[in-house]
Amino acid sequence: MKKLTKIVAAASFAVATLFASNVVKAQSRTGANDWRFGIGVEAGIPTGDYNDASNFALGGTARLQYGAAQNVALTLTSGYYNFFTKSYNVGNVEVNPKDQGMIPVKAGIKAYTNGGFYVSGEVGAGFETAYGKNTKLILSPGLGYSWSNVDLGVRYENFSGQSNNYGMVAARLAYGFKL
Repeated sequence: MKKLTKIVAAASFAVATLFASNVVKAQSRTGANDWRFGIGVEAGIPTGDYNDASNFALGGTARLQYGAAQNVALTLTSGYYNFFTKSYNVGNVEVNPKDQGMIPVKAGIKAYTNGGFYVSGEVGAGFETAYGKNTKLILSPGLGYSWSNVDLGVRYENFSGQSNNYGMVAARLAYGFKL
């Protein structure tokens, strides 16, 4: 619990710092040939095979975005997700397994509709940092809204491979700016 409190405090501080800063005034969309960079906080609820082992995932990501057309952007996203594991009992012994970490590396596309609304899709690889240290295929459809320098998105992220498939329903709150 102490570890979770430190992570939540650090994430909250980072988000507050980003929102308090008015260093860059940028458009919410990516125009043709524009580059943007964003830093986000991620929170998710595990699904699939990992739902029994974890109740919550938290992480951070960095995203580079390039405007391929007026309302279409290509993305490259990476960061770290931590799946907080639950303790369980085996007989009279309490077992506290290690948390599972995931380093995602994803490429994707964002298509903006009216206003700042967008639909997105990403594909990539996820590198587990505990247990089998396997590499998973990541598929991630999502939708969101961008305004000013803020991006709020929700998505389903699926990690598959090695007969152990899981995922998460996640939200990303990010601060972005033009490069």
